[in-house]
Amino acid sequence: MILDGRLQPGDRLPPEADLAADLGLSRTSLREAVRALCFLRVLQARQGDGTYVSSLGPAMLLDALSLVVDLQRDDTLLDVVAVRRVLEPQATALAAERRDPALVHELRASCARSRRCTTVAQHVDEDLHFHRTLATASGNPVLASLLDGLSAPTVRLRVWRGLSDDDTLERTLVEHATILEAVEAGDADRGRRPSCTSPGSSPGWPRPRGRRAGPRERPDVSRAPAAPVGRVSRTWTRPGRAHRARPVRRRR
Repeated sequence: MILDGRLQPGDRLPPEADLAADLGLSRTSLREAVRALCFLRVLQARQGDGTYVSSLGPAMLLDALSLVVDLQRDDTLLDVVAVRRVLEPQATALAAERRDPALVHELRASCARSRRCTTVAQHVDEDLHFHRTLATASGNPVLASLLDGLSAPTVRLRVWRGLSDDDTLERTLVEHATILEAVEAGDADRGRRPSCTSPGSSPGWPRPRGRRAGPRERPDVSRAPAAPVGRVSRTWTRPGRAHRARPVRRRR
């Protein structure tokens, strides 16, 4: 009914008994179908008011993508990052073609905030905001929703890389400045270059499962907040599992 236009975005579904009879279904089967479509954000159930067709916009319908990415294993996340690496330069190129002064102002402000960040988590949050702003400015809501769904669930891995690779944060600032220059100049071709891709999307990241971390890949535990006396303070999270430093037992 939605596909053939009988139900439009924002329309309320007919009464359950009438809809079941119209579709030739039992009311139990109809409830299951409605429940499934509500999970997919196609329908919205409003308590005490009925069930309505959602806006059917890409931001809503693709919202479940972030859950799908969250459920991926570490090795599969490499493929997720590869897809993001393909899409981000195109979003940058589209934003550069539009050359919106408001976008340039916001990107410049984001770059300034990034330089003032004092923790890896703050850098990652600002990086997400920077690229989300850029994707929205592309003028393609489907592309923006796809990038948002692919980017947000990888925050944990990006924080891990920021702790394990001292060069990542500096490269982020440089590449944000490169993107800003491309947008300011309205240079779509420059926006498509690999240099306009976030370092969190660079090839080989995250580290493939099964290979031991080198010295530069291990987290800087000195940055972890101090814990109360008697407790282990060096605790960090690696993609897929948690590692905790063990206290040393003294031999008598």
